[in-house]
Amino acid sequence: MLTSRLLIASLFAFAPLYAQEAPSIQVTGAVKEPLTLKAADLARLPRATVHAKNDGIDVVYEGVWLHEVLKLAGVPLGTELRGKALASYLLAEAKDGYQVVFSLPELDPVFIDNQVLLADKADGKPLFGAQGPFRLVASKEKRGARSVRMLTKIEIVKLRE
Repeated sequence: MLTSRLLIASLFAFAPLYAQEAPSIQVTGAVKEPLTLKAADLARLPRATVHAKNDGIDVVYEGVWLHEVLKLAGVPLGTELRGKALASYLLAEAKDGYQVVFSLPELDPVFIDNQVLLADKADGKPLFGAQGPFRLVASKEKRGARSVRMLTKIEIVKLRE
């Protein structure tokens, strides 16, 4: 009896070492509704695909249009994106500290045709390692510098009040 109690107690003591929280993306800053999104959350949203090159290799990325995620967070888009809101931008940050910026009009399909995908799959498989678990894919850009891999945070910054 004492041995089983010790075993159970030791399992609970070491549980935090073995429990890994599912990877997530934070959507913060000048948003109406801050979000923490996990792969399961993205899987429930309308899905889209884009074809892009990764190191010269054609890849089919699957995920959610970034503007759809921004809508969930209450970021002004479409007819609401006007006036001072036009001076707002999105700062995307990767796990390794890499950062890129997009102006909000660059992410709104009402303004531009270059939609950005928040991807969680490549060629039908979940992104992992140095490519994932989440990635921004700006497929129509000539350079892939703003296609952020290992994405962890999206912050909306408002320059004017």
